[in-house]
Amino acid sequence: MKIALIIVGILVAIGLFFGMSVIGTRNELVTQKNAVEGAFAQVDVALQRRADLIPNLVETVKGFASQEKDVIASVSNARAALGGARTPAEKISANGQLDGALSRLLVVVENYPQLKSDANFMRLQDELAGTENRIAVERRKYNETVQKYNTTIELFPNNIAASLFGFQRNDAYFKTEPGARTAPKVNFGNK
Repeated sequence: MKIALIIVGILVAIGLFFGMSVIGTRNELVTQKNAVEGAFAQVDVALQRRADLIPNLVETVKGFASQEKDVIASVSNARAALGGARTPAEKISANGQLDGALSRLLVVVENYPQLKSDANFMRLQDELAGTENRIAVERRKYNETVQKYNTTIELFPNNIAASLFGFQRNDAYFKTEPGARTAPKVNFGNK
């Protein structure tokens, strides 16, 4: 009888240990999932700041380069897509579209020296550059947070608790555009 009580006591202790371990893992996963959401909120704030700057930048460029309607329209459409995006994946995609449109707009600016010397445009361009730096920092932090979360739910025995409580991998990473990996060609007129 004593042996049976000892065995039951050991089994209860083991059960309590594993139960507490699973609860601890679940709490860690909740913390990391919330950290992912918080990191994306910071990215979202920086993206919104950039979206708020764009109408002023577009209006300034319109005044100097009214014949560049396609480029201006693509920036406006990309900004609208970002404003309409709801999920992190949609916002990441819309952000990529806006990055491309803004880079085309800045190429157009190169053709208008009087625009590059306009004080209002220069101020807006400086604000946009600062905002782009903030976005880059927040994207990096977000991607690191998502990577940590994904690693945690894939490690054993965390993966058991993750599947038990419905935690899933998050693949909404900010990635570079395929063309961004190609170095631009610089030609100073030498043939």
